[in-house]
Amino acid sequence: MIRSVTHSLDNYPHTGTTRYEDGVTKIPGFACSTMDAEWLSKQLKLRMPVQLFLKSSCKQGPDVLSYNVIGEIRGSEKPEEIITAGGHLDSWDLAEGAHDDGTGCMQSIEVIRAIKALGWKPKRTIRAVMFMNEENGLRGGTAYAEFAKKLNEQHIFAVESDAGGFGVETLGISGKPEQYAKVKSWEKLFKPYGIYELSDGGGGADIGPLKPLGTVLSGVNPNSQRYFDHHHAANDVFEAVNKRELELGAFSMAAICWLVSEYGL
Repeated sequence: MIRSVTHSLDNYPHTGTTRYEDGVTKIPGFACSTMDAEWLSKQLKLRMPVQLFLKSSCKQGPDVLSYNVIGEIRGSEKPEEIITAGGHLDSWDLAEGAHDDGTGCMQSIEVIRAIKALGWKPKRTIRAVMFMNEENGLRGGTAYAEFAKKLNEQHIFAVESDAGGFGVETLGISGKPEQYAKVKSWEKLFKPYGIYELSDGGGGADIGPLKPLGTVLSGVNPNSQRYFDHHHAANDVFEAVNKRELELGAFSMAAICWLVSEYGL
């Protein structure tokens, strides 16, 4: 049993996945809320007799068929060149998965909605992708890249939001030096959104499988101080999302996708 990895003192166990090497005894793992961990630690320091009863009903079910959800605006000049904005569709235990990763999904959808609402016609194809099953094996992201390779699609750029719907501080970029330099030249355009740096190095779990195809990857990097107040806990709910912070993340994704669409890499 481990103390939940969060700075908050609360009664929510912040859970995760237990993995085992082959050939070892599988001892169950449990997450303990920080409040309960504090109480237990105090009792042990006082040398009080403590008995702990644990019961687990967790199990691994069989795989079932599921799908990524994809929407796109076809490019007006180079539709074969594809730009992906993504989050993932899953949650953990009792939570709604608002910050992990409902916010990333909504920001990706907003990229498409905003461009359509403005009546703009992107030169390159822009996709919003809700990847399935990131938590349990990265199946959606892997399948997306496999189909891209099978169909010989040109995925030139992908951006992912998977670090909570908080105020964005930087956008990370992973690509060739000349590609990063081109993106870096747009840095001043992001200052109205509170983003003062397009940093070297970025990506995300779901878009990572696209990297062998030569895709330039980008990751939305919000302020991380509050993420583990909600991560994989029952309080990761819609009410914990700040509307303005959610919008700022969406603006940054829409802006980078539009710039790549218009000017290429």
